[in-house]
Amino acid sequence: MSALRVDRPLVVLLLLGFSAGLPLPLTGFTLRQWFAEAGVSLGAIGLTALIGLAYTLKFLWAPLLDHARPPLSRLGRRRGWLAPVQVALAAAIFAMGFTDPARDAQATVLIAVVVAFLSATQDIAIDALRIESLPPERQGLGLAAYVWGYRIALLVANAGALGIVELAGWRAAFAIMAGLMGVGLATTLLLAREPLPPGTPPPSSWGARLRLAVIDPFRDFLRRPGWPLILAFVALFKLGEALAGIMTAPFYRALGFSRLDVAAVSGVFGMAATLAGVTLGGILVARIGVGRALIATGLGQMLSNLMYVALAEAGRSVPLLWAQVGVENVTDGLADAAFVAYLSGLTSTAFTATQYALLSSLAAVPLRTLGATGGFLAEAMGWTRFFLLTTAAALPGMILMLVLLSRFPPKREAEPT
Repeated sequence: MSALRVDRPLVVLLLLGFSAGLPLPLTGFTLRQWFAEAGVSLGAIGLTALIGLAYTLKFLWAPLLDHARPPLSRLGRRRGWLAPVQVALAAAIFAMGFTDPARDAQATVLIAVVVAFLSATQDIAIDALRIESLPPERQGLGLAAYVWGYRIALLVANAGALGIVELAGWRAAFAIMAGLMGVGLATTLLLAREPLPPGTPPPSSWGARLRLAVIDPFRDFLRRPGWPLILAFVALFKLGEALAGIMTAPFYRALGFSRLDVAAVSGVFGMAATLAGVTLGGILVARIGVGRALIATGLGQMLSNLMYVALAEAGRSVPLLWAQVGVENVTDGLADAAFVAYLSGLTSTAFTATQYALLSSLAAVPLRTLGATGGFLAEAMGWTRFFLLTTAAALPGMILMLVLLSRFPPKREAEPT
């Protein structure tokens, strides 16, 4: 029984990770697959990237969840926000299934925006609960449990949802996904324990709280040398990947791949490739250091977009589809591991959580803004030239990275072993 008590926080984070990951494809890849099948134009499909702006801007209302009284205050500061947000999120996902993008795409998008906002709010509360529930020496284990739950949810809401659509239609798929949000709600109500309140009481005035939560972390970051280069690099590093990723679903559809083709390749295989990439990326960072790993994995991430070009030229080739998904997911996992290590090294100890949230939000800006132009570019250029453009779009970030690393190398650069 003692072993079960020790592992309970990890089980909670695994299940909450599942709850956090489930809504993301429903406003991303799965939604764009639905739009492609409904005959929505590529330009409009590309604009669906703007639905996820909430994930980029969530730091703006994060202080509210820290300092405002939660709707269910009897559950505590974290669980009191989580439970009502999860109920509302399940309702919004269910409602989205009753829309029809072929007849009224605007209604579908409107509800998807609500889903994304509630999902981003859930992320804020879960991240806070995760950090506050575990001692420093168990944070790594807690994050690993969370990531596994998150990745399983991405598989369920991506390949799993498409499989359900094949059998029972889109309405049933969204209804089942809404029901699966019950996993997170049950975890919040029955398994999760409210973290102890902070030892130091928060400032009494809202002005002081805002300064502590937002202004001081910004001010600290803007004092460091090379901060404009750092921010520009963080914003541009994922640009090529963002442009390509937004148009993946309609691209597969245009080549003639079925839902089951896409579900089979992007499902367990795609998840395994991503996890393998993240694991190898972590080993690479440890062996050759953050800077060198960032260069190597950034180059791989950029060149992996050429696999889209090869697939566009080959047409409907299932073996090449497997190769493209494998290469893309492994290289993205490698680059993500190095990039997260670099971002973590940029944070100050006094403001780790806030500064990391700000930097990670900035990193998502290309996906949610410039990525929205992907549909119009693909329509105007054709698939081959479009994916060549996405490869070239990674060059500014690579150039900034080389300049940045030469002038301001990472502080805790690991030595090769």
